[in-house]
Amino acid sequence: MADDKKMNYASTPGEEREAIAQGRRRSSPGKIAKHANDADEAMKAFAGHEGEAIELDEATSKRLLRRIDLHLMPLLCVIYGLNYLDKTTLSYASVMGIREDINLTGDDYQWLSSMFYFGYLAWEYPTNRLLQRLPLAKYSSFCMIMWGLVLCCMAGIKNYSGGLAVRFFLGVFEAAVTPGFALFTSQWYTKQEQGTRVGIWFSFNGWAQIFGGLLAYGIAKGARLHGSTIAPWKIVFLATGLLTIAIGALFLAFMPDNQLNARWLTPLDRRLAIERVRVNQQGIGNKHFKAYQMKEALLDPLTWAFAFYALTADIPNGGITNFFSQLIVSFGYTAEESLLYGTPGGAVEVVTLILCGYLGDRYSNRLLISSLGLLLAILGMVLIVALPLSNDVGRLMGYYLTQASPTLFVALLSLIATNVAGYTKKTTVAAIYLISYCAGNIIGPQTFRPKDRPRYVPAEITIICCWGACLVDIMFIYWYCKHQNKKKAAFRARPEYRKLENQEWLDLTDRENPEFVYSL
Repeated sequence: MADDKKMNYASTPGEEREAIAQGRRRSSPGKIAKHANDADEAMKAFAGHEGEAIELDEATSKRLLRRIDLHLMPLLCVIYGLNYLDKTTLSYASVMGIREDINLTGDDYQWLSSMFYFGYLAWEYPTNRLLQRLPLAKYSSFCMIMWGLVLCCMAGIKNYSGGLAVRFFLGVFEAAVTPGFALFTSQWYTKQEQGTRVGIWFSFNGWAQIFGGLLAYGIAKGARLHGSTIAPWKIVFLATGLLTIAIGALFLAFMPDNQLNARWLTPLDRRLAIERVRVNQQGIGNKHFKAYQMKEALLDPLTWAFAFYALTADIPNGGITNFFSQLIVSFGYTAEESLLYGTPGGAVEVVTLILCGYLGDRYSNRLLISSLGLLLAILGMVLIVALPLSNDVGRLMGYYLTQASPTLFVALLSLIATNVAGYTKKTTVAAIYLISYCAGNIIGPQTFRPKDRPRYVPAEITIICCWGACLVDIMFIYWYCKHQNKKKAAFRARPEYRKLENQEWLDLTDRENPEFVYSL
């Protein structure tokens, strides 16, 4: 933080509620007083320290940020990379013999791809409630270890129906990862830091694509040259599943649920780590379900603008994620080459996500800067559609450009962490966003119909149209957030307005807290 901060916690929670009740008519909306008796977990950090001054200067804040990054980001990054790798193993397996070994015919592969998202969709809202109610790190770790076990089971499937069952449960256990990581980010980082951090851990999708492609290529080539006792595609599932179990165990051992039980922070640093996120106006968590916050989430136009983006953007994602190996084969490359040539796409994703995340925070405009990634992706898909089949290099370059498409999805995911306050509301909006993500990913593979091989032109045109609609949606979100900020500024400018002490820790929603400012 640029300025030193001195806060005096002279009020106990009981006294604070009384002050709120007395100031209800003079300053804040009545809803603040009504819901203040169920405050944020952050209040616990200062219990027993009433009247004690706490100082957080810029040097201390930077020291804490370095320590938080050191302990949190490696785990978040590696696990999120595995989250993507585990989803894309099926794409690698599709050119390594799984189709023949389990007798996939017609559109069986499309439905096998989509079944993951049926499981994800079915469990997304329940898992968000559990993320709120249970210890965040412990529940997340359980899901990671379970999805590793389920992925290993893919190596044992004998037929299509077995594959459907395993893919469904893989989706169930992976449903907790993205919303859970958004909650970790909102707990530990300020608004100005969140876009960059979400961009970094999400960019490990790209690293996973690089690692997964090289792993699958090495296994396929090794099996071809030296033979193997089990099918190469089974080795891919076993290797990635066992790695996920091991990293999930490390996550359980070292990841804290929040600042209050971080063993690598001193008691004073725990309070300072909470104090540094006061600027977010949303605390670190509340375990109680609040019906009014769920209702507000369902009636908020921003919720449905986020949902529309997730649905529309992930129709292309669902198709490309599950068919990129086959798409590259359609450019004129062999199945083995497709495993290797897919890896540079991961590098494009890494660079664009980190760059857009950093610049978005640097210039306080995540939406417009991240839009550049989607424009690159549209250009790439236009090249794939427009260039002749004989121009295999040009079409491959177009595919690489499409890997810049996640920039806006990640920007909106970071804005759920930043712009949605009230813990019940945040988990509800995250669930709706990711349910929409699932629906898009279910639809996506169905656009790649067997009869459209080798070019898949209808699917490619669908992708361009979807991304165009996404840009229109982003313009609405940008306008709406600016409009709401103007309304809040006008409210705060009223002579009778008075900000309440520790208002940040009252688990208020973004709409009911006049101090809340939406990031762009």
